[in-house]
Amino acid sequence: MKKTGTQDEAGGDMLRAEVQPVPAQVGPEGRTRHEVARLLLEQGPMTAVVVAEQLGISAAAVRRHLDALLADGEAETRDAPRRGPRGRGRPAKNFLLTEAGRARFGHAYDDLASSAIRFLAEHAGEDAVKAFAEARVASLVGPHQDAITKHTDPASRAEALAAALTREGYAASTRQVGVGEQLCQHHCPVAHVAAEFPQLCEAETEAFAELLGTHVQRLATIARGDNACTTHVPAVSAGHPATPGPGSTAPSPGRTARIPNGGKPA
Repeated sequence: MKKTGTQDEAGGDMLRAEVQPVPAQVGPEGRTRHEVARLLLEQGPMTAVVVAEQLGISAAAVRRHLDALLADGEAETRDAPRRGPRGRGRPAKNFLLTEAGRARFGHAYDDLASSAIRFLAEHAGEDAVKAFAEARVASLVGPHQDAITKHTDPASRAEALAAALTREGYAASTRQVGVGEQLCQHHCPVAHVAAEFPQLCEAETEAFAELLGTHVQRLATIARGDNACTTHVPAVSAGHPATPGPGSTAPSPGRTARIPNGGKPA
């Protein structure tokens, strides 16, 4: 497996991101396109002619793959610097990868996050890790606080929280189970980090309880290997009715709540 990276002036290794190999099931066209993208990743912006020379294939074939990367939003172009007098015709174009193009090679973000929190725990203590986890979840749900707390019962608040979490990339939903609600997060962007640092899940659970105005219980987490992060929300809380009032959007028993507007901003 090939790795790319640089070294600082003192010779220490900087963070190295693994470059993923081409999947075995990808055909010749896909493999060539991956090699074109890999060259742009490793050597930076270059013209189609230079890519063709590096890979030993025709410029026409390279341009076909570059056009496909452009169409998929994985590459973009810039005017290449001119050397010598300007000639006739269009200026040469340099091709470079976009963030979407770099994503095909994978990232070391999880490792970086885990290393950073590990360093925090070692040098500042567990309280600092807890404070970080609380600050992170506050920034996650804080912008949606008014939209959630404007509802008066836990079921409606849970549904509003599910919509907010979906907007943040957690693919969340609610369903009525017995005398309460289950809030399910079907995706967790930080699951690998949370597996090592459960403080992230604990802070999230505490924030949910505060937003929903009731004690909640975390039943399962993706970080522990479950299929979803599931949180039980009781139907009764201090100051809130056990039965949703008229116009409530609480789901019927056994059905998943519909997230307003598909979880997208209105």
